[in-house]
Amino acid sequence: MPPGTLVAVHCAADSLDMTHKDSIPTGNRLVRFLLVMLLLWGTLWFIWFDSFSLIRRIRWQQEHALLQQENALLKEKIVLLESQLASPPSDETIEQIAREQYGMRREGETVYRVEE
Repeated sequence: MPPGTLVAVHCAADSLDMTHKDSIPTGNRLVRFLLVMLLLWGTLWFIWFDSFSLIRRIRWQQEHALLQQENALLKEKIVLLESQLASPPSDETIEQIAREQYGMRREGETVYRVEE
């Protein structure tokens, strides 16, 4: 063949008209349907039912944030209590707390409570 000659090639795919749904073989439709259902089932399983589902992960993240806040508050309380241990209260302060909060008294002493 001389250069520049056009050759027409006929292939079997040219004769198929793929514009109608009826021309898609039934087996391919079934496979597509099964793949879509499998994908849908897998997505639903991942979101709701799996032991590490998306919903559980969101709950765990919220719980984690709350626990971190509680942990920070407890660390602040520990620092405060350690500073109180560094300078313990005097005997007079302990006696005042014992009298006011626990109703303790000395021997022979009469305590009168006044409610406001």
